[in-house]
Amino acid sequence: MGLSTHVLDTMNGCPAAGMAVRLERLLPGSSQVVRSLVLNADGRTDGGPLLNGLDMQIGRYRLVFSVADYFRARGVSLPDPPFLDEVPLDFGIADIAGHYHVPLLVSPWSYSTYRGS
Repeated sequence: MGLSTHVLDTMNGCPAAGMAVRLERLLPGSSQVVRSLVLNADGRTDGGPLLNGLDMQIGRYRLVFSVADYFRARGVSLPDPPFLDEVPLDFGIADIAGHYHVPLLVSPWSYSTYRGS
């Protein structure tokens, strides 16, 4: 089924259009970048899931969201260093036939996530 994400900007009450996201596969002692992208106007990925059935592998993964760059681009004045710069979310894929949706609700000072549907 695949892996997807959706980011909502809770400071401005809108999708986080333009936020950069990186997907990494976590390996023993290192990580491998699988995909880097910028979210569309709906705060989602273009072109379908981040991983689809053919690319899904059992293992540990990390989504890295470029939060500070996104809010700076929206004109938000952030301290240096920002409270949140990049937000890494580590998760596991145990069922390659399943659907994994990893949403992020974010502001410059907080974030929340969950396994969505």
